[in-house]
This record gives sequence, C-alpha cells and structure tokens, in this order.
Amino acid sequence: MLAERNVEPIRRRLYLPSYNTRDVARYAGTTPQTVASWFFRGGRLGPALPTKRRPGQPLSYMELIETAFVAFFRNMGVSLHRLRKARGYIAQTFGFEFPFAEYKFMTEGVHVLMDYAWFEQEAEFKELIVADAGGQLGWSHMLSEKFAEFDYEDVGKLRLAMRWHPASRQSPVIIDPRIAFGAPTVKGLPTWVVKGRWDAGESLEEIVEDFDVQEKDVRHALDFEGISLAA
Repeated sequence: MLAERNVEPIRRRLYLPSYNTRDVARYAGTTPQTVASWFFRGGRLGPALPTKRRPGQPLSYMELIETAFVAFFRNMGVSLHRLRKARGYIAQTFGFEFPFAEYKFMTEGVHVLMDYAWFEQEAEFKELIVADAGGQLGWSHMLSEKFAEFDYEDVGKLRLAMRWHPASRQSPVIIDPRIAFGAPTVKGLPTWVVKGRWDAGESLEEIVEDFDVQEKDVRHALDFEGISLAA
C-alpha cells in the first residue's frame, strides 16, 4: 500500500488530461467517433459520463482505461447504449467513478454483469453469455484475457489498474501514468520518440546506441507506432 502522503500526487496523475481522442482510440483499438460518443454525447446513449472535459479536450489515464474496456465490449458486439446502461449498474454496485479500472471489477465484474444481464431482459450481455459455447466459464475466460493486460496496485483505499500492456504481455510496451506523463514507453523510452528518430532517417543501430536499449525493444516500439520492420 502506498503511504498516504504519497497517494495524492499519484491520484492527480490518474486524472490529468494527457491523451487526445485519436491516441486514446488507437491505443484502445477503436475509433475516435466511438470515444467521442462514449464520453461526450448523451441522447439515446443516456446521460453523459462523468468527464469534466469538453469535446476536443484531452482525456485522462482513467478515461483511457475506460475506453479500453468499452472497445473490448464493442468488439464483442455490445452496443454503446446497452454498455452505458450496464456501466451505470456496475458503477452503482461498486460505488466508484471509473469502475472498469477497479480491481473489484476484475474479481467480481463477471458475476455483476451476469446478474445485470439476467434481470435486464433485452441486455446484449445476456445474448453474449448464452451464445458463448462455454457459458459462464467461457465468458469469464474472455474477460479475464482483457484483465490480464493490466497491473493493479493499491492507491489509498482503492486497488486500481496502474499499468497497461496495450500490445499484450508479450510486448515490452506499457502505459503507466507515472512514466513519461503516461505516454506509451519501452524501458522508459516513449515510443513516439523512437518513431521520430526513425522518421528522421536514423537506423536501428543508431537508435539502440543513443538510448542504450536492445534492438528488439526498438522494434516493439516502432511496431506499436505502426511501423513494422522485416526481421
């Protein structure tokens, strides 16, 4: 557990507006339109989410983690309308502003969503659970793969997703709000810096030498930035 006197600076970093909508969408594997719809538009989607920012303004690390789960459920066929209703149920159950980032959601979220699905007769979660060949166990496995991308730590009285492995555990790329202002990094080196050097015409060997990292790390950074190199 972090000492109480050290909690507040870290908590501030979690809510610091650091990511533009396009980057949030790219890291989460969704579209900028989905991000804008989720955070800034109400209407048929229901009340707007508790962001303090206006459309076009940067989003926080907590909102980035929220988007990662929104993208996961959207890719599984759940509409934003249904997801927002379910998210409200989860938030009420756990009593937290961003429930997807809580460790409690990892440990209890499957059961909470199943409970929601069975009493919300039109919920797409119910159709998803029933359609899954493994039933509850299959559903749990799918969601647990998403949870595996995050490292959880104690922050005050909460246990939160404090580090994200957006390109899987097999990649050294991480997003940690305490490192490089939350930019994706490899061994502490922002991936955008590596891309900038590559775009400027530097070779792998020059980048490796300048930053004292391994070539495989540079390759991972470039791959995350959309530049795939032949082995």
